[in-house]
Amino acid sequence: MRRIYFLVPNIAITHNIVKELQAEGIEDRHIHILAKRDTPLEGLPEAGMSIKTDFLPAVERGVALGGTTGLLAGLIGLRFAGFAIAGGPLLGIIMAGATIGSLMGGLAGMNSGNSRLKQFEQAIEQGELLVLVDIPRERIEAIRKLVIKHHPEAEFEGIEPIFPPSY
Repeated sequence: MRRIYFLVPNIAITHNIVKELQAEGIEDRHIHILAKRDTPLEGLPEAGMSIKTDFLPAVERGVALGGTTGLLAGLIGLRFAGFAIAGGPLLGIIMAGATIGSLMGGLAGMNSGNSRLKQFEQAIEQGELLVLVDIPRERIEAIRKLVIKHHPEAEFEGIEPIFPPSY
């Protein structure tokens, strides 16, 4: 799955694009609309918190940082405790570090906006809408052409891989 972006000038065109995407078999859960705060979306699928914030990237960074810290703490603790390095305690400390890191990273990420969407902030504040569509890689070009053909005022803004994939 990949996420493609379209910047759309108004809500009426956004409604038409969403209807066309639905007619192409794209489910609402794969369509996300971002608009200026307090803009009524009139039934359009609004982007959730996982898209609006840096939650998932922050959790990933937290796991990596916490796991590495747990490994170092485990090795130092085992060395100074006088034990031979054993797999069980070391693995437990790594897992604890990764768990704490993911929790702390996730909490930090919930409080910051999605860094990938920063480039669209000004356009959104000026009243444009950002349409994000999660589609299989092989359908990207067909969907892009469909939207641009029927709505030349919509700007194709790029492609991004989705991790983890949503099905």
